[in-house]
Amino acid sequence: MAVSINRRKSKPSKKAETNGHCSCATFLFKILSRIPLGILLLILVYLWSSSTTIISGKIVHICVSSRKLNNLYCLSAGTQPNFEIPVPLINNSFTSPGSTSTIKDIDASPGSNSSVTGYVKAASTPEPITDGKEIANALSSSTIGNIKEVANVFTKDSIPAEIDGTDKNRNEEIAIAKKAVKEQLQLHRSWMPNTNHASCDGRGVYVYDLPSKFNKDLIGQCGDMMPWTDFCKYFKNEALGEPIANLGKGWYHTHQYSLEPIFHSRILSHPCRVYNESEAKLFYVPYYGGLDILRWHFKNVSDDVKDALAMDLMKWLEHRRPWVQNSGTDHVFVLGKISWDFRRKNYTSWGTRFLELEQMQNPIKLLIERQPWEVNDIAIPHPTFFHPHSDDDIVAWQQKIIGTTRKNLVSFAGAERPDQPESIRSTLINQCTSTSSDKCQFLDCKSGGCNQPESVTKLFLESEFCLQPPGDSPTRKSVFDSLVSGCIPVLFDPFTAYYQYPWHLPEDHGKYSVFIDQEEVRQMKVNVVGRLSSISARERDDMRRYIVYELLPGLVYGDSSCRFQKFQDAFSITVNTLLERVSRMQ
Repeated sequence: MAVSINRRKSKPSKKAETNGHCSCATFLFKILSRIPLGILLLILVYLWSSSTTIISGKIVHICVSSRKLNNLYCLSAGTQPNFEIPVPLINNSFTSPGSTSTIKDIDASPGSNSSVTGYVKAASTPEPITDGKEIANALSSSTIGNIKEVANVFTKDSIPAEIDGTDKNRNEEIAIAKKAVKEQLQLHRSWMPNTNHASCDGRGVYVYDLPSKFNKDLIGQCGDMMPWTDFCKYFKNEALGEPIANLGKGWYHTHQYSLEPIFHSRILSHPCRVYNESEAKLFYVPYYGGLDILRWHFKNVSDDVKDALAMDLMKWLEHRRPWVQNSGTDHVFVLGKISWDFRRKNYTSWGTRFLELEQMQNPIKLLIERQPWEVNDIAIPHPTFFHPHSDDDIVAWQQKIIGTTRKNLVSFAGAERPDQPESIRSTLINQCTSTSSDKCQFLDCKSGGCNQPESVTKLFLESEFCLQPPGDSPTRKSVFDSLVSGCIPVLFDPFTAYYQYPWHLPEDHGKYSVFIDQEEVRQMKVNVVGRLSSISARERDDMRRYIVYELLPGLVYGDSSCRFQKFQDAFSITVNTLLERVSRMQ
């Protein structure tokens, strides 16, 4: 639970303000004077012992018994105390803070009636819709009417805001929005090279040697990054984390926010790296923007402080010829958090405005979750616990998981979301725990059951299907953990994977996953375990073989000294596609 107090209000006359303060103070005093001192002290002690208070700028946030503040595993991408974010109302609608406008669920699944709940930011006057890269450009002002901006799925800014009109018009608008997202994914897929191993001829990669404050110094603050844990252990072994001996060679306790240093260490030894910027076609900027955000999440600092390092980076780049020459179009940033963490709006204090800066519109941004209507946002896989060194490591793991006996039909590793009424997690947990143990196994992350990679990996290895409902944002690291374990992911929202990873997951989603409309689950129209029981053993085997032999190698990040001849890992696929893109730009 979060309570936000915003002190910025219109200024009344001094006399009225004084009288108001006096009357409020007198009233409060009368109320408190009627409460026995002992009871008042007990109330204060209870609040103190069960809450976390965070002050951000001029806003005081009180998070009472918040799971998100004390359970490391359940801190998923984009997790935050519910500061000034949509408050669920009835009929699957949301209202933005300080606004009366609402928006209904959006049908977003491919070929189904899946819905995705969006966020609306009110605006006093409509902004014109012009041609450009975002979804608003694909929507006609004659059909949409009062669209204020485009926003992020589930959390902030996900779908066109303040849609007025009939149901027919709304359905048309939804169809246009879905079409625009799919067209962007087709564009992203068109950049992929035809060959697995791209040549470096004339396609050099230049890595900027940034001042250490933009990367290494951020890692140096690991001990103070999260108030409940020492983050430093996750940056051992070039950010792979501590080895996990019980799982074998190549397994590490990798944190989901470690993508930035992992990618940086790999690209430093890339065969196409050049040291003369005039020889480069692609420019990599090793700014650890996700860690920059993470260090301020739970500290009392102003928005200016949060944005300071990103603004310094822009000033630094403005003095670099390659940046100025092509306005950043041949530059790439890797950011280890979700897109909306870098798109802070005026109505919230969460995150930074890095990706809202004008200078950041042209570069490619690689993230663990993209903003679906930003054409230069590209999602790449979350880091998993498996980081092979060679082709043999991959083959050995493939053989292991293909030969594993899967004694559970279904499993779910996660926790309820009692503060999110629209979440389907409680329903899934009830369906899972009400059946026999060989049908469904539940690993409760709320009690700390998911803190150990061994426990999660063992569960996934023993399961045919792994349930992957949205959490604090649509995407889940657990989707990739399940795929790497050969467990078929069951998705309930297309934005969890289908609209996210065009270079690493195929367009034919049925090859590797099962989709069940979350609205059907929410309305109790389907028993998920029963639905999955109807899928034949032959179908399950075909899907698993596709996952293990076709997808798995491209979903993991090798270690910093890896040498692959037969396979491309997630890093190689990403860099080769980036090089293909910039080569076509010339």
